[in-house]
Amino acid sequence: MTSLSLSSVCKAYGELVALEDVSLAFTPNCITAIIGRSGCGKSTLLRMCNGLTRPDSGEVMVFQQALDYASLPALRKRIGYAVQGTGLFPHLTVRANISLLAELENWSKPAIDQRLEQLLTLTQLQQSHLAKYPHQLSGGQQQRVGLCRAMMLSPELLLLDEPFAAIDPLTRMDIQEQLLALHEAEPVTTVLVTHDMQEALLLADEIVIMEAGRVVQAISKTRLLEQYPGQEPNRLLLSLMAGAGA
Repeated sequence: MTSLSLSSVCKAYGELVALEDVSLAFTPNCITAIIGRSGCGKSTLLRMCNGLTRPDSGEVMVFQQALDYASLPALRKRIGYAVQGTGLFPHLTVRANISLLAELENWSKPAIDQRLEQLLTLTQLQQSHLAKYPHQLSGGQQQRVGLCRAMMLSPELLLLDEPFAAIDPLTRMDIQEQLLALHEAEPVTTVLVTHDMQEALLLADEIVIMEAGRVVQAISKTRLLEQYPGQEPNRLLLSLMAGAGA
């Protein structure tokens, strides 16, 4: 059963319609990429999934239950969340940033150390990084720290909002590979918001195309590549939106 779904979700800000009648069910333990132009509603959709934004109508189901907005702190312990720019606390060391939620959950020091070691290995961060502060790290290293923090509590759901958009292309490719390695080692239902079709095709098992607040296409990557063999990624995205009447 899916751990995340949306049913007929709508959201407007005054006259601006952010989401219009969106229904989706995310495949368990797969990476689903939400892709579309800026302003199409993809980040609003992602924020719906952990209660940062409430729908005007429709229903968000998380872990087979309607999202309970009165119990969001408990729910978010089961959800990893990483955003563009990492959102790291500048006054905390890397170790403190990554382990913050585990500390709040009263994990023992040996349990925290063991989990830190696992995550550092998976993301190719060094032990020496733990004593540093975010400003002492490169953009790519900061993004790895953000992924480690999102995965610290071994979440059942991972939400990524354009986490690699602000870093250089070579570093971005490296971190994308680290995400795939992390996902292979610890499969988790993952929703990735991106504006880059090439990134979506590299990372995702499922592709959801959005335009003007609506889902215009939801398809597996395998089926998509069978239907459009050899097409350049961003031309493919434009073709999909045009074919859906975007």
